[in-house]
Amino acid sequence: ICEKICKQKKPLRNQEGGNFFFTALYLHLSGPQQAFGTVLILCKRPQKPANMTRKFFVCGNWKMNGSKKSIGELIQLLNQAKLDPSVEVVCAAPTIYLDMTRSKLDPKFGMAAQNCYIFPSGGFTGEISPAMIKDCDINWVILGHSTRRHIFGESNELIGKKIAHAQENSLGVIVCIGETLDEKERGITDEVIFAQTKAIADNVKDWSKVVIAYEAGWAIGTGKSATPQHVQNIHEKVREWLKTNVSEPVANSVRIIYGGSVRGDSCRELATQKDIDGFIVGKGSLKPEFVDIVNARA
Repeated sequence: ICEKICKQKKPLRNQEGGNFFFTALYLHLSGPQQAFGTVLILCKRPQKPANMTRKFFVCGNWKMNGSKKSIGELIQLLNQAKLDPSVEVVCAAPTIYLDMTRSKLDPKFGMAAQNCYIFPSGGFTGEISPAMIKDCDINWVILGHSTRRHIFGESNELIGKKIAHAQENSLGVIVCIGETLDEKERGITDEVIFAQTKAIADNVKDWSKVVIAYEAGWAIGTGKSATPQHVQNIHEKVREWLKTNVSEPVANSVRIIYGGSVRGDSCRELATQKDIDGFIVGKGSLKPEFVDIVNARA
């Protein structure tokens, strides 16, 4: 009788918190075979790890690389590749090749521009607007990349304005944060990344269209490397900041990805960390190993 009741899982009570109770009959086994009483049994529903509820996200940032010929070959490689269908993949081509790439790349791939400005049009030589990006059927834009911050001098304030204008035009934003080697050695990593994250939070209207990318800039081309544990620690701190300063639902749902010389031979261990939800990949996205990075959790 107990076995039958347990299989039926009835009657259910108190499903709050993902658990449920059911009443099971138990028998007095030391004496006559008769019903002796009931016992309340708590059954816990198995919970998915938090990161399994956030879709893995991999962005290939092609930067200022490629030609019509080489990009055509890369598109062919990507279109033929066997990729984990549970991963969201976005390719960020150079501006001049965005339209061509979108027309040839399989629609299963998203695409991103590598920058945008804060006005819809005007006398801003060399810039592109979110409206222009949308006109080319591109749905994402990378903002705040370390290149833009440290070579072109973009401030948190300007990046915040770019985020706001991009979202006004329904673009998803991949916003980069991260410390330099000097900032890391001075022990101000937390101060830097929290200020950058605040500039994001102050300007976001729709968190479902935000991906935060932590770049360990000091690990790019320096011979130094960021361990999976270090990256996980930073991601966890950013998520905790969002929980405290924005909301717990946002903290639990927003994807935080990593960029810092991500390679095919190093991505798998990174992908197992609970707060690493994907990667932003530079030169590796121009090579066949990009397929391995996309499939890091496969």
